Amino acid sequence: MTALSAIVAGGGAVAAGAALADGSDPGRRRAAREMRGVWIASVANRDWPSRTGLTAAQQRAELIAHLDKAVADRLNTVILQVRPTADALWPSPYEPWSQWLTGTQGEAPGWDPLGTAVREAHERGLELHAWFNPYRISLQADPTKLVASHPARQNPEWVVTYGGKLYYNPGLPEVRSFVQDAILDAVEKYPVDAVHFDDYFYPYPVAGQTFDDDAAYDEYGGGFATRADWRRDNIDRLVLETAARIRAARPTTRFGISPFGVWRNVATDPLGSDTRAGVQSYDDNYADTRKWVREGWIDYLVPQIYWNIGFAAADYAKLAPWWADVARGSRTKLYLGEALYKAGDPAQPAAWQDPAELSRHLTLAKDHPELCGHVFFAAKEVSADPVGAMARVVADHYQQPARPSR
Repeated sequence: MTALSAIVAGGGAVAAGAALADGSDPGRRRAAREMRGVWIASVANRDWPSRTGLTAAQQRAELIAHLDKAVADRLNTVILQVRPTADALWPSPYEPWSQWLTGTQGEAPGWDPLGTAVREAHERGLELHAWFNPYRISLQADPTKLVASHPARQNPEWVVTYGGKLYYNPGLPEVRSFVQDAILDAVEKYPVDAVHFDDYFYPYPVAGQTFDDDAAYDEYGGGFATRADWRRDNIDRLVLETAARIRAARPTTRFGISPFGVWRNVATDPLGSDTRAGVQSYDDNYADTRKWVREGWIDYLVPQIYWNIGFAAADYAKLAPWWADVARGSRTKLYLGEALYKAGDPAQPAAWQDPAELSRHLTLAKDHPELCGHVFFAAKEVSADPVGAMARVVADHYQQPARPSR
């Protein structure tokens, strides 16, 4: 175990949320503690704010409505995206105010969204997990469209253009340090219950394009057999170092990651899942998500198992137990990411037209004690619930409140 690994392997945190007395029945005791989460995405105004340019009062009212809906559905955790594109939803000395608030990057919205979210969530018995995207700079490829003071413009050598977007280069130690500094500013300022990363490490492959990190590889990749091994080491270092810095800054704050739901297919690796997914996080995002769980580097993992039961290429009924096997014996808690956004979408397979599909996911997961809860993507669908899939989950599984699993 490395020194960083030893630091990361330390204890947990104090639970927040509404308490439910444990009964003598083991099933009820387990139900009293489980993750019931919802993602609130701010990028491109996906969930919140509903559009740019709302007044501070309107933005706050929309955020409060999402928190109140979480309480009404007896959820216990909200995962709020506060750094969607190398920007900030709090007054940060490192990065500009997010354009998704006012429509203009760097323009102050007139209030503190993250500070308000933490306070209002805690007042409602909810945990607030602050969601950061580590490397994505912009959804477009023109650096001059960033505010002049943006770190990506001040340090153009940090930037890679790929797939019509801008990214920080994960292979540069100075980038890794800067990303951590930006994140730790929020951890030090606010009592967030967790720091949360999503699935974007190295970007997903774009056909016919190459992520140009040749110079960084030439400088730092000499000790590795392949570029892929070097890239995975870069992400491993981000994870280990971020975990250690969070623990040092605020020991009660957890660190969780929500990767793509397939680590590797069994045809690629005998340790992999019985899937035929076109993307594998180990090979395409350079994220060794299985190792992070097995080694206990992080406090929780939420693989995005965004497929229905019986889906041929990636069957939920095969992936859930595979991940349960991975987590068995580890200190890392395992929750499952649920594709609520697919429910009722006519473009999705027929299974998603059935409002009971997601409820069946939760029923299946109960057979595996390593699976400690679920997180739903995303808040817009929790509120709208077009075919009643979330209402069915609540009726079937969330009749009583639960504290977050830790």
